[in-house]
Amino acid sequence: MTTPSLQQDQSPTKDLRPGLFIAFEGGDGAGKSTQAARLAESLESLGFAVLRTREPGGTPIGEKLRSLVLDHGHGTIDARTEALMFAASRAAHANQVIRPALARGSVVITDRYIDSSVAYQGAGRDLGTGDVRRLNEWATEGLEPDLTVLLDVHPGEGRDRRTVGNAAEDRLESEPDEFHARIRDAFLEVARAHPDTYLVLPAADPIDVLAARILRRVQDILGSRA
Repeated sequence: MTTPSLQQDQSPTKDLRPGLFIAFEGGDGAGKSTQAARLAESLESLGFAVLRTREPGGTPIGEKLRSLVLDHGHGTIDARTEALMFAASRAAHANQVIRPALARGSVVITDRYIDSSVAYQGAGRDLGTGDVRRLNEWATEGLEPDLTVLLDVHPGEGRDRRTVGNAAEDRLESEPDEFHARIRDAFLEVARAHPDTYLVLPAADPIDVLAARILRRVQDILGSRA
């Protein structure tokens, strides 16, 4: 569920930090939600206002679209319809949630953003990564993260993680490993093309190690803006 905004200490001795937009990406089971929560907690402890959110979702209409596109039982959803539903949810999310929070000077941390659609629908569904990116850039009016954290997970490992305890998989998670392998390759290709704004980490590393490396990179960015 979307976590409410974490309030910044209003002490007059603290300066308003510039808004910062961070996206967590990776295959299903990579541990994005865990690391997003850890980062939010760390930044809150340092006095930052943090908004943690997710995609699809983040708004009332986005949450409804999330249910339609991820839950089983809604009938056949063809690839183009799927891509458009994700883009519609993202348009509302960017306009109604992310931009206003950034304007307030908050650090926005989202579990998935445009690159998920590029990977899942562009590569996984074979709609073309370029076409899917252009669709989502239009939907978000060009809003891009300052940093994308990619937790790289092998498809088999991701499935083992998300089905522990016989947990049910959603409509996309239940796709075969070949589908998830294409997604992984697409994420890594995007990261290679944008080394300055991507942090790629092996999802298999210990949680505390990953959290420390992510926080260090974010602090570097914030420090450079001071």
